[in-house]
Amino acid sequence: KTVPHLQIDDVCRLYFIAAVDYYRPIERIVIKATTNSFQHGIIMAGPIHRAKYLVVSPATDAHKTSQIHIYIYVYIHKQVHNIHPKACLLKREETKKVLTVDAFTGTYGVNYGRIADNLPPPESVVTLLKAAKIKNVRIYDANHDVLTAFKGSGIEIVVGLGNELLKDISVGEDRALNWVKENVEPFLPRTPIRGIAVGNEILGSTDPELWEVLLPAVKNVYSALDRLNLTKTVEVSSPHSEGVFANSYPPSACVFKEDVLVYMKPLLQFFSQIDSPFYINAYPFLAYKSDPEHININYALFLSNVGLVDTKTNLHYDNMFDAQVDAAYAALEKAGFNKTEVIVSETGWASRGDANEAGATVKNARTYNYNMRKRLAAKKGTPYRPKIAVKAYVFALFNENLKPGPTSERNYGLFKADGGIAYDIGFTGLVPSSAVSQSLHSFKAIGAKGLLGYSYPVLLITCAASLLLIVMS
Repeated sequence: KTVPHLQIDDVCRLYFIAAVDYYRPIERIVIKATTNSFQHGIIMAGPIHRAKYLVVSPATDAHKTSQIHIYIYVYIHKQVHNIHPKACLLKREETKKVLTVDAFTGTYGVNYGRIADNLPPPESVVTLLKAAKIKNVRIYDANHDVLTAFKGSGIEIVVGLGNELLKDISVGEDRALNWVKENVEPFLPRTPIRGIAVGNEILGSTDPELWEVLLPAVKNVYSALDRLNLTKTVEVSSPHSEGVFANSYPPSACVFKEDVLVYMKPLLQFFSQIDSPFYINAYPFLAYKSDPEHININYALFLSNVGLVDTKTNLHYDNMFDAQVDAAYAALEKAGFNKTEVIVSETGWASRGDANEAGATVKNARTYNYNMRKRLAAKKGTPYRPKIAVKAYVFALFNENLKPGPTSERNYGLFKADGGIAYDIGFTGLVPSSAVSQSLHSFKAIGAKGLLGYSYPVLLITCAASLLLIVMS
């Protein structure tokens, strides 16, 4: 790649001092160096739109950020190749930490499922997420209307490559490249797409044909991102269900199923090479629902209980969620991947269910999600990994009235389709939670114009919404 005002005649190694700011979008890289030809000159390396970090001249911006020392290779004219090193080199692992994409900001995120015919438009969803200060979202496809609505929002989004596409994507890299060019690249950098989830719960399913194509599909997607210089911006992953484990109690005893491990181990090896976490869908609700007679519901809901002690590690667990996360760590360790981070891609509690779905009540859903939000806000680790803050995406943003399966599948939402809260866990909807009949119109009318009264009484929210409607009409 050319450097302005210089020709590509020679290659040399350049040491330089840079500052890194994780909170602003990247516009360019500025290289500051001392050479025989110019003192403290600035070489413009051109526009950089796809990295997650910003490198600036320390002479002007170092006071705003913490400094690091890194190195790069640059093409410059051979007449100015005598560059004097003015900084020291980072250790390899420190450099990797700076340059590796991180698809998760903070510790709390939500899953934005859309199998419904009564949901608000994506622009209104962005308004809702901003009001709730939710910065991480997962969707299960790459819907262009959604990605367009998230433009400029600052909300980081992981898109999904559906299970139905895996066989086609696994055939060749060109097919993956076409998919990325159509569904990811055009929306960057304004829409902060931070990850691609390739398939969902594949190795926990009963379809061995999909097991075989998962890794080739993952590799093809990563290769496509690499060809487009997007691997430092967009993470590649594949979430799993608890069905990949042979057992998970006690946590230290957890192992992958033998038939799953044949496919899981090569997948983990590749993810280890590209530094992707292990994503697990962890639902204490499902565990409790399957065995309510033997599982203490307080243990599942983060409420006071005696908990359990893992006799192998002598660690005490006072909630099932932490135990499920540590079970995943134990299985990874036994498979040889003790340095892989675990992130929960789905967790939640249904507010309604069928007669045989124990625990599916509004009270329990509110308790679980309220305590989950509080637990994640504490930014603490688990008993087995106390120094690694747990990160999780809650399922789900809305109830989805067209989802198949038992009643619980349609009732995981934190919010109703009209924009009101399903129950109070500290979020404020765009309409009063009791307003059912007329609120959908108001919610859609407000759209992305913003939310007034995020922490104010319901009366103020109603007045603010009415005022906006008057102004917009």
